[in-house]
Amino acid sequence: MALIVYLTINVGDTMQRIGISPGFDFIWRSTNFEIGESTIPFTASDPYIRAIVVGLINTLKVSLFGCVLATFLGVMIGVAGLSGNLLLAALVRWYIEVVRNTPLLLQLFFWISLAKAFPAPRQAVALLGSVYLTNRGVYIPSIKAEDLAMGLPAAFAATTAVYAVMLLVLFRAGKFNGRNAILAGLGILSAVAAVLHLGRIDITFEAPALSGFNIKGGYNLSPEFAALLTGLVVKFSAVIAEIVRAGIQSVNRGQWEAARSLGLHNGQIMHLVVLPQALRVITPLTTSSYLDLTKDSSLAVAIGYPDLVSIVNTTANTTGQSLEALLILIGTYLAINLTVSALMNEYNRRVALKGMAR
Repeated sequence: MALIVYLTINVGDTMQRIGISPGFDFIWRSTNFEIGESTIPFTASDPYIRAIVVGLINTLKVSLFGCVLATFLGVMIGVAGLSGNLLLAALVRWYIEVVRNTPLLLQLFFWISLAKAFPAPRQAVALLGSVYLTNRGVYIPSIKAEDLAMGLPAAFAATTAVYAVMLLVLFRAGKFNGRNAILAGLGILSAVAAVLHLGRIDITFEAPALSGFNIKGGYNLSPEFAALLTGLVVKFSAVIAEIVRAGIQSVNRGQWEAARSLGLHNGQIMHLVVLPQALRVITPLTTSSYLDLTKDSSLAVAIGYPDLVSIVNTTANTTGQSLEALLILIGTYLAINLTVSALMNEYNRRVALKGMAR
């Protein structure tokens, strides 16, 4: 405590000597800099607090999509690695070994170099006729809502929030499982569709298309965002694949034999018997992977993606309030990770209780 008091006094004296007033009043001053990629409107005249919110949203966006996609890909790779196909198992093993033993920063440099090496829009690489890879980003199909007062991003955020609340209610009631989660999602989608129909709001599906020297329509993922998301998904899908493999192998082989004696095929055995028991091993380690993915998204500053770290660093450089900016950064990441950890621990507790009850 004495050391902390001494350091605090020393920092305060130093800041006053160089003409910097300690405090967080600077967050209300104008930024006077632009942000290359923003989900919400932002101009150079907006205050620093809004710039920090923009960085937070960018970080949450890439972390959320990264966790979902890495989990989906990791489960598929983990299950494929245990298949009887020797070639597939060997490919999975090589994939995991190469990805896990390569630094994430090096992988990000590779993906951003690849993203910048794509051709111009006029010579864009087309995938499935609706996805275009260009040096200006990745163009994917999008959904647009006409005459929607709150806007499609806000409507999506509101729907996601309602779905999260429903999942929390299922957690509290002890009825959370894959079937109930899917039914809750279908119920929300049905309710949203009914509201849009009654409100006579037109929902259109827009695919990108080449128009002159550019691509119009659809949604554009910037090269930096696409490279960061790809790097995080590839890296942590390999980690989650190993976790899934370990969880599945922790289930006694007698469970497989008993399920086969009941006439279940391998898909049913995996879904109904093995994975529910393996979750007790998979969930805690996957939680750590989610936290690591969220923290490692801060490497975005190395490839130019304006995440929370990048914007807070710019804030510290332009205001001189380095200590306050660092405290904001620490507090924000701490809040994010504690929230994710609390949600995953609650889910893990439900899984563990069901396992003990059996």
